[in-house]
This record gives sequence, structure tokens and C-alpha cells, in this order.
Amino acid sequence: MESWEFGRALRRWRDRVSPETAGLPPGGRRRAIGLRREELAALAGISTDYLTRLEQGRSTAPSLPVVEALARGLHLHDAERHLLFHLAGHVPPGPDIVPTRITPSVQRLLGRLDHTPVAVYDATWTLIIANRAYDALMGETTTWRGLERNALWRNLVGPGNRVVHSADELAALRAGQIADLRMTASRYPADHALQRLVEQLTRHSPLFAQLWDSPGLQRPAGPPSPKRKTVLHPSVGPIDLDCDVLFVATDDIRIMMYTAEPGTGHAERLELALVLGTQSLVAEKLSGKPGL
Repeated sequence: MESWEFGRALRRWRDRVSPETAGLPPGGRRRAIGLRREELAALAGISTDYLTRLEQGRSTAPSLPVVEALARGLHLHDAERHLLFHLAGHVPPGPDIVPTRITPSVQRLLGRLDHTPVAVYDATWTLIIANRAYDALMGETTTWRGLERNALWRNLVGPGNRVVHSADELAALRAGQIADLRMTASRYPADHALQRLVEQLTRHSPLFAQLWDSPGLQRPAGPPSPKRKTVLHPSVGPIDLDCDVLFVATDDIRIMMYTAEPGTGHAERLELALVLGTQSLVAEKLSGKPGL
């Protein structure tokens, strides 16, 4: 790895990204030209100390997911993204690896949905990015590390999320996610990270191990229909929301959105949850303490 060149590239590209471009509030007077270190670190899901060491050339060999997350947070175009991978000593992921890239067009879409809770998952149902509204509704996601970012792991092993499921709903959700992951594994047989995920789920979830080998397990045909879900917010209480999942076929990613029917009490509670959650996240960043 070209440590110094990698760090210089990070600093140069960080300086050109405005908070608004990254979906962050401007935050009053700023000494930084572009993103602050702590802002890019939060976007990439790494610590500020680690980002500092990377920028100063004092830390080497960042993993593929870290490089991908940094490229995404810096809004790099394809040529810059490939350069960052090469400077980190990696070959840019090819077609045999589960994509985690968010294209500029999808980034623009997310920017226009700033007040709608939105989360983007890759084909293994591992969280790539969530916007501020999603964090305000569901809790801070930038603190999730490793397997915690995978929806199957959270639903099968723990710690779950704020969505309330009946026993039948949870069973159907788990079966559908496992069937979808099995189809993903058939498309990306050379992806070692995907293989490790399956191994960990098999080891820690007897239900996963049972269903993974079940010949009758199938994902429902066609795109998933909108589902009504109840989110139990700690400050607002239960909120009934429509959850839609959009598939971006060309990039093999899933965009999950939560919306409320306009003019209802649930829409009012969602708006209140977003206000309270955003205030909590801001207070958390100022105090350094975990939020909701």
C-alpha cells in the first residue's frame, strides 16, 4: 500500500466534499473546507482516530469494505474509486464480488429523500448506508460494526431492531431473507465475505442452518409488495408505516423506505420521531455519548 499517497488522496478528496453533498447539516462556522474528519469517519463507519492514522500514513492495509465505504463517503467517480483501491493495495471488486457501490444517480435519489427514512442494503442484506431520517427513526446505524450491519444476523441472532413483528411475520421475514441470500450466494460463488457470513450464520443460528439446506425454501416470485410495519420508537411510541423495498437490478442493491399515510396520527408521530431523533443524534455527537 502507498500509505502516504493514500492518505494524501483522502485529505484532498475530503476537502472538496461539502456537508450538503454528503447529506449532512452545514453546522454553523466551519474551519474545514469540506468534510471534517469525524464526519467522513461516521459516513464510512470507522473511528476518527483510524481515519486520522490513514490520512497521516501511520496505518496500512485498510480492508476492502473500509476502502469502499471511504470511496462512497467521498462521492468518488469510477476512476477515482479505482485509484483509491490501487493505492490501498487492493484490486477493485469485480463482477464476482457482491457490489457495495452506490452510483451517483442513487446518491442523488437519496439526497432528494432526506426527510424520508431510507436505508440501502447490498445483495447479502448488509447495510451500506442509511440517511439521517432512518437513524432518527431506527437508532444510530453508524455505530453498527461487522455482522451487526447484516439484517439476517440482526433478525436471527440479534440484536434485532425497532420493528414489531408477530411470530408469523418474523418467521416469514426470516425465511424470505434466507432464501434471498441463498440466491445471492449462487450468483457470487467466489465472494469470500459472503462465504464467511454464511458460515457465521450457520454456526450461530440453528434456524438458519436448517432453512439454508432446505430444498423447499424459495423466495416469493417478483418484487416484494409494500408491507405495513409497526416501528416502536422509544420516545414517540408505535408508528404504523409502509415499508417499500426497491431493487436496483443493475447494481444489485436494495433501497428500503418507510413512509406514513399523509394526514394521519402516524404521519404526525413519524414527523415527531424524526425531529426528536435528529436532535438526539446531534446531542450524541456533541457529547460523545450513545443516543437512542
